[in-house]
Amino acid sequence: MSSASNELPYLTSDLPGIGGLLKSEPEDFVVEEIPAYEPIGEGQHLFLWIEKRDLPHDQMLRRLSKILEISQDDVGTAGIKDRRALTRQYVSVPNTCGPRVELLESEQLHVLRSSLHGNKLRTGHLRGNRFTVVVRGVSDDASNRSTEIAKVLLQLGFPNYYGEQRFGHDGETLTLGLDLLSGNKRPQDIPYQKRKFLLRLAVSSVQSDLFNQVLARRLQEGLLHTVLDGDVMEVIESGGKFVVDDVGREQARLDQGELSVTGPMFGVKMLSPQGVPADREARLLEEAGLNLDSFQKFAQLMSGARRAFVVRPAELTTVPVDAGIKFEFSLPSGVYATMLLREFLKTELRAE
Repeated sequence: MSSASNELPYLTSDLPGIGGLLKSEPEDFVVEEIPAYEPIGEGQHLFLWIEKRDLPHDQMLRRLSKILEISQDDVGTAGIKDRRALTRQYVSVPNTCGPRVELLESEQLHVLRSSLHGNKLRTGHLRGNRFTVVVRGVSDDASNRSTEIAKVLLQLGFPNYYGEQRFGHDGETLTLGLDLLSGNKRPQDIPYQKRKFLLRLAVSSVQSDLFNQVLARRLQEGLLHTVLDGDVMEVIESGGKFVVDDVGREQARLDQGELSVTGPMFGVKMLSPQGVPADREARLLEEAGLNLDSFQKFAQLMSGARRAFVVRPAELTTVPVDAGIKFEFSLPSGVYATMLLREFLKTELRAE
């Protein structure tokens, strides 16, 4: 089982890529969180708008915990940001941490502003992320090539694969997740300090890899923008899900950009498709040596969900610069910018 990005099929395979290098410097990959809400100025939680440079998420949590003298459980974040990047996001901590906040300042971490709020920040409390990315060392015809690829992706969207950082260095997080789900390892085998963070990451990496495989097969078979009877669809505007019982009606809505076909994030509470789509997903699980019962013991960590196969980027622009091509775009939360950019580069993207 593998979701190496160079093995996943491209939507724009008939268009030549621009090549080049991603994240030559952290400043080449700028990510700014689009918050779901702003702090109101009062409450028991202190929201810190931080900028981090070339700093992994788990190291950031440990640094906040140690310097602010709180438990890592007291730190709230809306999402995990890229390591090799310059990123800005909110984190929440107890308001009693105020006097120690200035001690957080370092080359890798800056607190840009702070304000109080009534609730702790929770995973998913963001609308999305805004990206500014420079790709260096591109081909001579990169400007024209990127323009042509952008036209297709703005019209059709791009495959919503999970990025390799989801699976760990050389897939070690994915391997751990498979061992946990198959019973070859127990949660107690993970060092206590990393257990809570790594346990959730490991089991969800299996969900992510299976999703990537379902999506890749759908794309290879020319069915990415085709509605099948029994598919689970997502209403893009609201996020609502439903099972198809009228293919013609839902195909028209998909063509108009109202809907996306979804794939499985396997779990005991996942809304399941019917008919042929259900058979396809069951066959993939069987090939992986798993079934839905495999996810039962981790139901509190991964109850199951559906994920859109295709995402249309917002505000996508490509501009030639001295260093190469600069991309600007916004994506919903949980969508990987590297998976959009790979359609342009068409070169292997290494895991962080």
